[in-house]
Amino acid sequence: MNQINYQKELDKIIAGLSGAGEKSAPDLFLHSCCAPCSSYVLEYLCGIFHITVFYFNPNISATEEYRKRAAEQKRLIEAYNREGKGYPISVEEGDYDPVHFYEAVRGLENCPEGGERCFRCFDLRLRETARRAAEGGFDYFCTTLTISPLKNARKLNEIGQALAREYGVAWLPSDFKKREGYKRSIELSRQYGLYRQDYCGCVYSRAERRKEGQACTGG
Repeated sequence: MNQINYQKELDKIIAGLSGAGEKSAPDLFLHSCCAPCSSYVLEYLCGIFHITVFYFNPNISATEEYRKRAAEQKRLIEAYNREGKGYPISVEEGDYDPVHFYEAVRGLENCPEGGERCFRCFDLRLRETARRAAEGGFDYFCTTLTISPLKNARKLNEIGQALAREYGVAWLPSDFKKREGYKRSIELSRQYGLYRQDYCGCVYSRAERRKEGQACTGG
């Protein structure tokens, strides 16, 4: 099976939008896992789309951790808007209830990270993103998750495309780690002093990372 280059797919869409002007720039409902991952994505896309960031991450198990990450997301957006990096960026925060995450991954608690448990989590977050994007009349929806080297970009795009058909709103394909996007996100995180977590947010990822002694990037 041929591998799809999702960066090139995104390039084609952006090329078709070039020169559209502010009034006709499309609306993008962008799910964000965290401020560091969104930093490059927002810098990259805010001059092309009218972006509303959707912060919806019930996978983050600890309330204090969730609040810290949500606050960092809003702080970064405020900084970008002050600097006039592109079109003004809006933000919406989804309902925070980890019970939804535990229900979605029930029976997969012992699944290795990067497997079916993560795919269920992707679906949970992207499904709500697609639903709200459709309700809000957005032109596209997308996620920052593909910037992480530890996340399966192919699976994320497959889930997004399936949800696009189900909800009737276009999916914006991506593989934001390409073209040194991940490297740029690290640079921007340092520039803005962003809090970078060392695990994705769920209790299973945290336990696995501590066991392996590795650092996790991307929620």
